[in-house]
Amino acid sequence: MNAISSISAFHRLLSLPEPYHPLVSVINLAECIFIEDEVWKGFVNRFYCIALKREATGKIKYGQQHYDYDKGVLSFTAPNQVQSLDLQTMECGSGYLLIFHPDFLLKHALANTINNYGFFSYAVNEALHLSAEEEDNLITILNKIDKECLHIDRHTQEIILSQIELLLNYSNRFYERQFITRKNNNHQLLIKFEQVIDDYFNANHTASLGLLTVHYLADKLNLSPNYLSDLLRVHTGQNTQQHIHEKLIAKAKEKLSTTTLSVNEIAYALGFEHAQSFSTLFKKKTNLSPVAFRNMLS
Repeated sequence: MNAISSISAFHRLLSLPEPYHPLVSVINLAECIFIEDEVWKGFVNRFYCIALKREATGKIKYGQQHYDYDKGVLSFTAPNQVQSLDLQTMECGSGYLLIFHPDFLLKHALANTINNYGFFSYAVNEALHLSAEEEDNLITILNKIDKECLHIDRHTQEIILSQIELLLNYSNRFYERQFITRKNNNHQLLIKFEQVIDDYFNANHTASLGLLTVHYLADKLNLSPNYLSDLLRVHTGQNTQQHIHEKLIAKAKEKLSTTTLSVNEIAYALGFEHAQSFSTLFKKKTNLSPVAFRNMLS
């Protein structure tokens, strides 16, 4: 697998001059020309990418998903994700690409908080659609970053990172709004989410697949795990893992109260490899051990 390790190497692959700053760059997409290179057939970037694009076309594989690059206005990719491009279909269109290396975040709070922005793992077909005014606001931020790269001094990193953080916080607002404005579709998705969980237990998948996982649910709903958790958190106040735990406890209470199965048998039936893990979770959620809960009912 080819790795594009530096901002400079990425510039060269897009027929661009050397960047002003070695760890961060704002690229004008209208100036990009892809160099014919084997690297595009499969590569990983070592940096974060935020694309604000118009009239872009092409097919990209990001992680395990194929998608159309022309869907959405604002999209995000994280470092070290496997990607590939079909140069025969790629047209950059217009807009901007902000790229920055993780090393640029070192010794700054954003190094620890950037993983909280779940949209870096989203597929582009889950990307943002913005109003003209919102696009202009983000372009203003990108222009400030670009100008700051022209004169590097001891203040440069702090100033640029404050602008990146501002851009990410705006994006958080836009994503939450997008969840809310899709309320009807999301309502149907929540119904399907509950159905997938119920089917998992009713079909006794635990015997072959083990404990229900976030990735299993996300795959069944054709969503990324982070996107699913963010959607659930906005609409229910709980992420996917919390929903799984809630369902596990409900199923456990049902079996403890209506069957004579032992705690070990119930743990296995719910997908736990070890009964102790089941008992620990049950007590954490109910303040009672499974045995104490059953005794309370007798």
